Amino acid sequence: MSESFPRMMASVDPLVAAHDVVKGYRTAAGYVPVLAGVDLHVAPREMVAIVGASGVGKSTLLHVLGSLDRPESGRVVVAGQDVFALDEDHLREFRNRTLGFVFQFHHLLPEFTALENVMMPMLIARRPLAEAREKARALLEDLGTGPPRGAPPGAMSGGEQQRVAVARALVQSPAPCSATSPAGTSTRRRGRDSTPSSVVSIRRKGSRLSSSPTTSGWPPPATACCASKAGACTTFSP
Repeated sequence: MSESFPRMMASVDPLVAAHDVVKGYRTAAGYVPVLAGVDLHVAPREMVAIVGASGVGKSTLLHVLGSLDRPESGRVVVAGQDVFALDEDHLREFRNRTLGFVFQFHHLLPEFTALENVMMPMLIARRPLAEAREKARALLEDLGTGPPRGAPPGAMSGGEQQRVAVARALVQSPAPCSATSPAGTSTRRRGRDSTPSSVVSIRRKGSRLSSSPTTSGWPPPATACCASKAGACTTFSP
């Protein structure tokens, strides 16, 4: 992925900004370039979908933007903070308090209940137990029909696990919230005009979603949809 995505809402300071980001991986067959000088700006309250064929670097870009993976070169600024200028301890704290993630495979902790999984980011941040429990309950209720709060992940359906993962991503009221393939296979079954409940809920909470759907045929309710393979950018109505 070597494209430069145009900045949206240029008159507004970006919430997330990537500057000349380079990232690749070393394999037994040699070096594999993935991100080759990517520039990307996302404004506050903007909803951006990064779409493209499998293997073009969508998840890698989200991981770098979310500070889960370090670039080889370039800068990433989130909420005014140059994230990779932080040492590891401060970076972990910044990630916990500022960023939200919805992973493609959810990564819920199997030994904890739905409620406890949602509470976990607040407990790691040493927030009061009662506050964490109250906010987690409110988020699970806001996301609609879901699993019993005392259910472990193994007793949940795939959709229920997704709702728990979304609630966990939002519990710290993150500035940007990124999600890999938030629509899942259920959206393709329902048809391309269908909006998954998790995306609607994230948008309703006022967080910003950088989503990486695995299909480019379905445009989510995004301000901008950047096709990473071709470098084209098409504007969709919210």
